[in-house]
Amino acid sequence: MNRQSHPLLSPAIGTHRELVSFHFGAAHSGEKIYIQASLHADETPAMLTTLLLKRRLLELERQGALNAQVVLVPVANPVGLAQYVLGQFVGRFDLASGKNFNRHFFQFPKLVAQAREALGPNPAENVRIIRRLIAAELAAHKPLSEFESLQLSLLKLSFDADVVIDLHCSLEAAMHLYTSEAAWPQFEPLARYLGAQASLLATNSGGEAFDETHSLLWWRLQQEMPADKPVPNGAVAVTVECRGQRDVSYEAAQQDADAIVDYLAWRKAVVLEAKPLPPLLTAATPLAGSEQFYAPVSGILVHRAKIGDKISVGQPLFDIVDPLTDETTTLTSNTEGVFYMRRAIRFVTAGAPLGRVTGARPFRTGVLLGA
Repeated sequence: MNRQSHPLLSPAIGTHRELVSFHFGAAHSGEKIYIQASLHADETPAMLTTLLLKRRLLELERQGALNAQVVLVPVANPVGLAQYVLGQFVGRFDLASGKNFNRHFFQFPKLVAQAREALGPNPAENVRIIRRLIAAELAAHKPLSEFESLQLSLLKLSFDADVVIDLHCSLEAAMHLYTSEAAWPQFEPLARYLGAQASLLATNSGGEAFDETHSLLWWRLQQEMPADKPVPNGAVAVTVECRGQRDVSYEAAQQDADAIVDYLAWRKAVVLEAKPLPPLLTAATPLAGSEQFYAPVSGILVHRAKIGDKISVGQPLFDIVDPLTDETTTLTSNTEGVFYMRRAIRFVTAGAPLGRVTGARPFRTGVLLGA
């Protein structure tokens, strides 16, 4: 194992933070797997999972059982880890700018034009050329803030990975994941090993999140390049939501770490006999088909369904109770699917997001991710 430190741009005199990565296996052993946790710094279940995963990778490396390079970043957001306001942990947004740590990553504005000039007829060589162009664009990009330097450092660690796994969690949620339609065949086994109760698919969800920054890059090149300059799928990426923020236990983290190792075995990235694939608990559905619920009024929130429940059309999900008028507003589902996440709130203001149910029929357009 090789531990590396990546200094971030100092935001003020006398302060300094670093991003730490752990590198397993040979740097040029074939496939590269990149795994990070807690880009939203207050999503700690993912952090514990990577701690236990690091122990497994150390053991596998000592045994000579790694067929791939694995880069692990257990703490992907040291900036957010330091953000406390009146005792409340704020890890999703940068307090200096208000920006979401997992939105609006660098989108490589020069890449398409450069690739059109540089690519040739050999698909494998084109992958190498594209990665060189990406590396050059990242090297030329100068961050203006600690926030930007964090995002840039993460991209420099991951841009040449064949597989990108971004571990998060929601507020209260079942195990679920987000990936693209093109990548789903490669991540369906991961969904099975993890026991995912929902798998949400979108080519472009509109937020320029970390995972899609990798997958969309290759998809866009495939759309733009002529047939005599073929572009293979150079990276597949997935966001895994490791249940809810309070689901921090050795048992759950070990289960998830073992599931990732099982997936690496399935990919032949580690020399282990791949375990039989468990059943897929729920078929993948379009992210555009998920119904999003918002509070139409303010009041006490009473949840009427449990996380992971299979929901039918017309089923009550939330009551909002006005303690002054005794009036109760009930929200019911318009969608048949899985109740896969909800906000960890029990009093709401009008317009507050409440939760989501999967749906098989796409009906939403535009930006599909929350704030």
